[in-house]
Amino acid sequence: MMETTKSKLTRKKKLGYAFGIACESILYNMYYTYFLTFLVQILNVKPYLAGIVIFISIGWDAVTDSVIGYLSDRPGVDKRKLLMKSVLPLCICFVLAWSPIGNLFGDSQALKIIFYTAVSVLIWLFYTTYTIPYYAVIAEITEDYDERTQIRGMSSLINAFCIGLGNALPALVGMAVGAFTIAYIHVAGGLAIIAALTGFICAASLRGVYQARMPKPDEPKQRGLGVAATAKTFGEILRLKPVKFFLLFVFFFLAGNSMLQSNLTYMVVHCIGVDYNEGIAVVIGVLVITMAVSVPVVTKVCEKTDRRTACLIFISVSAVGMLAVKLVGLEATVGGFHLMLALMPFLLGLGLSAFWTVFYSMAYDIVELDEFVNGKNGERRESAITGFPQFVQKFGSATGILLQGVILSAYGYNATAESGADAATFKRVEDAFVRNGMENVSTLIPAAIITVALVFLILYPMTRKTYNALTTQLKNKREGKEYGTDELEKLL
Repeated sequence: MMETTKSKLTRKKKLGYAFGIACESILYNMYYTYFLTFLVQILNVKPYLAGIVIFISIGWDAVTDSVIGYLSDRPGVDKRKLLMKSVLPLCICFVLAWSPIGNLFGDSQALKIIFYTAVSVLIWLFYTTYTIPYYAVIAEITEDYDERTQIRGMSSLINAFCIGLGNALPALVGMAVGAFTIAYIHVAGGLAIIAALTGFICAASLRGVYQARMPKPDEPKQRGLGVAATAKTFGEILRLKPVKFFLLFVFFFLAGNSMLQSNLTYMVVHCIGVDYNEGIAVVIGVLVITMAVSVPVVTKVCEKTDRRTACLIFISVSAVGMLAVKLVGLEATVGGFHLMLALMPFLLGLGLSAFWTVFYSMAYDIVELDEFVNGKNGERRESAITGFPQFVQKFGSATGILLQGVILSAYGYNATAESGADAATFKRVEDAFVRNGMENVSTLIPAAIITVALVFLILYPMTRKTYNALTTQLKNKREGKEYGTDELEKLL
């Protein structure tokens, strides 16, 4: 039986834990916003090939999520030490990914693809080794519905500023030094230092709060990677009714948002039609402010209703807004101000703030359901269940970026045809057909994909009411009392 240590979760401990999100978020956001642009504009990799680099590296690592999740749930595995040991390798590989080594390969697309795919694979492997223990540990130290939301809300608020760092610094440094080729590597180094510091702060905050589950005297020792056991574990998890809808919601939401986020550079310059230096500063500023303001609101809505309802409200507004922008046009101005510089990041921020505030808390709810249905002798699978949606998260994000590259190529965009790497970043495409494609990648297409996500969210049956009914019956089962399933039909 799991021992809850909720009483040890002081505000200081919660804040220390929450800062751990910076270790992954600032790296995650710089990668998803700029890496395709870096490969295309700085290294002259063709857009569809750059999309394939990202898709392969993240897609492969998404598969390893399940194995790492299974391994970190093993008795005797200390999640705190696991995340702490992954911090430095993650940061080193991240810096290497933004190095201009690829320019040494000349015009060889193949060598560039091989090198940057290999480095990206390592980034996401260590990213997973950090994030799965980081997110899973909350499910072990508290089962309180609102406390989980509050901790995730605190983490999401910090995440809003991390998104700003990951998105704004490359642009700001690039403007300051006048060359994006060297800006990326310098920013990557600075963000890696911040990531390392916050990662170690997080690990320190868990000392005395989290305690690894030790094997019982009669429990057999598990060896190897446990591929067969991992497959069995995820087969059992997939059979849980809410899981299918939850995973499909995650996949489609992140596919749509990653496509839009990775297209921000092109949206500002080619669709809205403003100077990159001026436009990206406004976009990132509005995005950070929107998330900083809306995350506490999302948390309150969750407390008044539940997590599913809060997500439906905020993400629906985001999707409908994108469709409206397509009808109005990204070049719309009000009093000389380009309206979409503020409206598009506002819509993006609404969706992101809702998703990242509740995403992992929704996964935690499934931990209790899995224990109720599949658990034996108090067995819990926090990491496996946290790793499963993270697998889908990465696969969805990689799919969105891949689609962006494919669609831009299909519309005829070719950055290598421009006069130079840094110049190409700022020179507006004159072909209206190509610009229309870029506009669709920022509005119509992600809105349609996110709408599909909302359908699966509506079908997701885990609400506050069903969760409370579940935990009541789970408590009876743990204590050896009579329990029933009359109120759990929607979950079973």
